[in-house]
Amino acid sequence: MARYSASFSSVTVAALADTVAATNATYPGTIRSAGATLQFKINEVYIGGESGASNPCAVILARASTLSVGALSVGQLNLMDFTGTAPGTVPTFGNTAATSGPQRSATGYLLDLSLNAYGGIARWQARYGEEITGYGSTAPGGEICLTSKTGTGQMSGHIIMEVV
Repeated sequence: MARYSASFSSVTVAALADTVAATNATYPGTIRSAGATLQFKINEVYIGGESGASNPCAVILARASTLSVGALSVGQLNLMDFTGTAPGTVPTFGNTAATSGPQRSATGYLLDLSLNAYGGIARWQARYGEEITGYGSTAPGGEICLTSKTGTGQMSGHIIMEVV
């Protein structure tokens, strides 16, 4: 199993309604499976606020009711073990989709990571065996997105995941 860090830096988020396509570069990021039998497990989500004034945000980690379309970019996905070998197929990560962004499911909320983007932090860490999983290449299992439901503000952070 290979562990990856998916990181985002200084993203200014915008509030997004459920089942509406995310606008490029206005959400921290989305992880999309790259194959019909690929599974990934999310072990940790961390968000740190960087706004210059108070900006309460409800940042939601949720399954996508409609997957993003096209190549994902603007974000980093890196193998955590320098000596590790990447599997043949790896999920993609980013907050800019070539064609259209993901749509957050109204019924697929996994975590609500509320924070004040004015220096606040939110961190969730799974216990062993209680990771959040994504699987396959169709909705709702094939993509998990991190988006703001309410509030705007600038933030950076990471998602640590394992590709099984």
